[in-house]
Amino acid sequence: MSFWDFLVWLFWVYILFACIWIFITIIIDVFRDHTLGGWAKALWVIFLIVFPFLAAIIYLIARGRSMSERNAARMRDAQQADAAYIRDVAGGGSSPAAEIEKAQQLLTAGSITQAEFDAIKAKALA
Repeated sequence: MSFWDFLVWLFWVYILFACIWIFITIIIDVFRDHTLGGWAKALWVIFLIVFPFLAAIIYLIARGRSMSERNAARMRDAQQADAAYIRDVAGGGSSPAAEIEKAQQLLTAGSITQAEFDAIKAKALA
């Protein structure tokens, strides 16, 4: 086996994995699309099984834009959920007024002293 034969073999393996990746992505998108009914999903899957390359090209042409919009919306939702979780865990989501109110409740309950309350209040207002 020569070096060029190896490169040709490597190219075809790359093409194989790229095709498999595209088919899996399309099938996942078909099932995640809420605008398609059950029969439409079944027909797309059958079409992908019977005529895989033709079906993939038609799907990408006909539904490629909505496919990318759904993916972008999913990513946006995930980022917002991550940001909300981080704000919640870090405690950065509360306003200065809410922090002062919590400190006032702790002061009233006797959990903190007046000096500690003043320090929390100064930190919240800073």
